Amino acid sequence: MRSFAHLSALALAAVLLGPAAFAQTATTPAPAAPPADPVVASVNGYLIHFSDIQADAQNAPQQLQQLPPDQLFPILVKQEIDRKALLIAARKEGLERDPAVAAAMQQAANIKLENAYVQLAIAPAITDAAIQAEYKKNYAGKPGAAQVEARHILVKTQAEAQAIIDQLNKGADFATLAKKDSLDPGASNGGELGWFTQSEMVPAFATAVFALQPGQYTKTPIQTQFGWHVILCEGKRNAPTPALADVQDQIRQKLADDAIATTLASVRAKVKIDIYNADGTPGPQTAPGP
Repeated sequence: MRSFAHLSALALAAVLLGPAAFAQTATTPAPAAPPADPVVASVNGYLIHFSDIQADAQNAPQQLQQLPPDQLFPILVKQEIDRKALLIAARKEGLERDPAVAAAMQQAANIKLENAYVQLAIAPAITDAAIQAEYKKNYAGKPGAAQVEARHILVKTQAEAQAIIDQLNKGADFATLAKKDSLDPGASNGGELGWFTQSEMVPAFATAVFALQPGQYTKTPIQTQFGWHVILCEGKRNAPTPALADVQDQIRQKLADDAIATTLASVRAKVKIDIYNADGTPGPQTAPGP
């Protein structure tokens, strides 16, 4: 095995883990890279290249990636050697001809091929330009989602919640009652929840609080899976327009989902599809397309 003793620890880490692992050393001059994809080990003629070790490093568990580079490298080389030795032993046994093993290998290859096709199909839809265009279309210059600022009091029973509402009707202070009676972890802050959107709360709670106007509280107890609530609306607004950096992952996922749906519809339209019941009899939807 080639030792690579001439590489410094920093240089080795930069090559193994890539630039992301060294964002904090951006001002440090980049070390020289090793020769183009050298062989680092050989097992019965099966060559292990530096690129194999680099790929293993990129996919290694976070705990392993945190090792010093001069410790990480030999561990990954040993793992590759072990894998090649196992592969040689399996082939000597002719396991690739075992029907179950062959079927599993074919399934794995098919899945890899399917994923490669999907990645190829969706790549044009999730470029930086596409993400920026989606941001300009749906976010830039537009108000954010509706939000409510609220407090709540959580208790175990409907009767307890109603008793709190009766006290509020007589002029009791909401925050004081929350500190005294609420089971919620935010009780010490007077039941304060801050600003939130409708989708951030469970449906029954969200429906009740968004129906209130600032200064109003629920006149009847509201039940959720957490217990019974009394809710006070303190304010309403639209959230600020999010920055591109805050929503780009969300946009990328949406664009990818849309592209996948379009790709699936396209490939289905080009094949003949027959659907059968679980017992093998013709199903109710036998058609030449989606």
